[in-house]
Amino acid sequence: MDNVIDLVNKIQNVFSTIGIASDSLDLPQIVTVGSQSSGKSSVLETIVQRDFLPRGSGIVTRRPLVLQLVSLQSESSDADYAEFLHVPNKRFYEFDQVREEIEKDTARIAGSNKGISRQPIHLRIYSTKVLNLTLVDLPGLTKIPIGDQPPDIEKQIRSLVLDYISKPNSIILAVSPANADIANSDSLKIARKVDPSGKRTIGVVTKLDLMDAGTNALDVLTGRVFPLKLGFVGVVNRSQQDILINKPMEVAIKAEEEFFAKHPAYKGIASRCGSQYLSKQLNTILLGHIRERLPDLKSRLSSLIGQTQHELSQYGDPAFIGNAHKGSMVLKMITTYATQYMASIDGTSADISTKELSGGARIYFIFNNIFGHALDAIVPCANITNDDIRTAIRNSMGPRCSLFVPELAFDLLVRPQIRLLEAPSKRCVEMAFQELSKICHTCGTRELSRFPRLHSKLVEVVSALLHERLGPTTSYVESLIDIECAYINTNHPDFPGATGAMQQLEQHGKIVTGRTRKIHGSGEHRKGMQSGANDTSIPGSATSIYVAAAKSASANTNTNAIGTSSSPSKDSFLNYFFGSGGIGSGKTNITTAQSTALSGTPKMAESKNLDLEPQLMQPMALDENLVTQWTDREDMEVELIRSLIISYFNIVRKTVQDLVPKAIMHLLVNFTRESVQNRLVSELYREDLFGDLLQEDEAVTSERLRCKTMLDMYRKAFSIISETL
Repeated sequence: MDNVIDLVNKIQNVFSTIGIASDSLDLPQIVTVGSQSSGKSSVLETIVQRDFLPRGSGIVTRRPLVLQLVSLQSESSDADYAEFLHVPNKRFYEFDQVREEIEKDTARIAGSNKGISRQPIHLRIYSTKVLNLTLVDLPGLTKIPIGDQPPDIEKQIRSLVLDYISKPNSIILAVSPANADIANSDSLKIARKVDPSGKRTIGVVTKLDLMDAGTNALDVLTGRVFPLKLGFVGVVNRSQQDILINKPMEVAIKAEEEFFAKHPAYKGIASRCGSQYLSKQLNTILLGHIRERLPDLKSRLSSLIGQTQHELSQYGDPAFIGNAHKGSMVLKMITTYATQYMASIDGTSADISTKELSGGARIYFIFNNIFGHALDAIVPCANITNDDIRTAIRNSMGPRCSLFVPELAFDLLVRPQIRLLEAPSKRCVEMAFQELSKICHTCGTRELSRFPRLHSKLVEVVSALLHERLGPTTSYVESLIDIECAYINTNHPDFPGATGAMQQLEQHGKIVTGRTRKIHGSGEHRKGMQSGANDTSIPGSATSIYVAAAKSASANTNTNAIGTSSSPSKDSFLNYFFGSGGIGSGKTNITTAQSTALSGTPKMAESKNLDLEPQLMQPMALDENLVTQWTDREDMEVELIRSLIISYFNIVRKTVQDLVPKAIMHLLVNFTRESVQNRLVSELYREDLFGDLLQEDEAVTSERLRCKTMLDMYRKAFSIISETL
């Protein structure tokens, strides 16, 4: 069954050769953990029975060392030797050279300072004195940076150790010195963190010969202090003096056996102590662990083979891009890209994001949320003051006094409000265009990534198609606004008209006569026209004449109304402008009032005309106070016009909110969706372009080679495990 350890070693070597870690497979191995100066390196050297590890003060092991021990037959004529994975086809028969090579390669990767590196060194030792084992020697745990060590050296080493021992298939070899309290052991503490039950941790107690006189570690070795399923093993390493005088390993091992056999506390467990017993125990534990994990490894390898085959298929078969297949390959890539583009818009793509909206869902969000909220945020008439409306009304009358609210003023004021809808409508087109551009850049498969030039050409053609459709779509949306401004349809079923608007104003209480008004341009207020006496405050003015006429007309109307059919006591909109009587009687009454107010005596009229002639011959200067004074009728006209503008604007806003998304979908989204494949084929399916479009990316070629190597390795490992089982 020893060949399974060799199998694990081969898999590790293959993983390292192709430049990736074996984390995906989690191979069984023994990981050595201990604090600095705990005797960890001495334990490994005693197991190997060779001096080959660097020594010195401070941190010496600065890279993980994957140590593979291969047992040679005793009758083998070959001497013990070592091989490094990074130095192929070279055997090291002198183990001093092994130490120098470890130090040299460590400095090459980790630098000359005391920093550490995660890249492991792979060392294989062939010897007749060892059993088949795979050990990983990690940097010793430390707490305080010394010399030029990084400030976070403790954190770096602890993170590196946890990465190795947290794997379920790792056996933890926790080394602790006997001359320190076992309760303060750093190795046991970090091992318990990842293996609380102690099922895959074996403890090693070193420096038993250095304990104070009268003390021993028997309770620790028997598991009464810190129980572990795999138990504790006590060892006695060579002292520093023994190392300096080059004490032979055979002599050191014999002295270790005599120590345990003669010590009064340990002689009862001497057969379960020492480096030789530790080596056999580790070999037994590793074999049993591998045997236990082989079914899981086989299942894991089967899964990895399937995943790697799928990944390899994504990179495509290089034999399929020969001259005979170039046309079909280009057509296949075009069809795949066009299908994915349409699927992204329709929401049927296999790679739908769960983190954010994209594709067609994003376009829907633009239409219904962004565009809708932008239109709702527009407040009609917010940029029009009452004076603006009043001025527009007066300008539309010209030199006449209109009996009705002039429709020209409404048309003049409502068109700029409709124009406010143009900017958000065009912005909606731009956002839909940007989303479609994003889709065309994100479409593509791993197989398409093999050909970067083909992918860039696909994106270029689709982008050109989108830009081609952006102009007509924007022009059509602009024409929608122009159409709305071209004809103001006051016969729209939803438009209330003047009568409806007046009823709404009356319901909301906005028609109030005789109210207090603010003079435009100042903070002063004046009292509205409430009585005939107050209305004639400017003698001889047009306002006083108009009010006098209105007073006389009102008196005559009340007189004529006696004995006729009763009318509502509350003035309606038409009664306000024409009086409560008939139209003919109203006209007669106004004429009578005008004659009363304007005629007087002939001499008086002639005198007034003579007084006005010098004033008319001079340039006219408008009195601001006179201009800013307005009548109740003007107030009502302003409110009526404002109400009509808001009502008509809301009708147009609903129309624009409905038509703009439809126009974008028809002219931009659906058009590109339906014509994208035809455009790609007409632009790119040309024999003179095949060679340039199907040039593979070098990175993809190397990734395909890596996947193929991994697949071969997985299959070989699977075959060996199947034969073993």
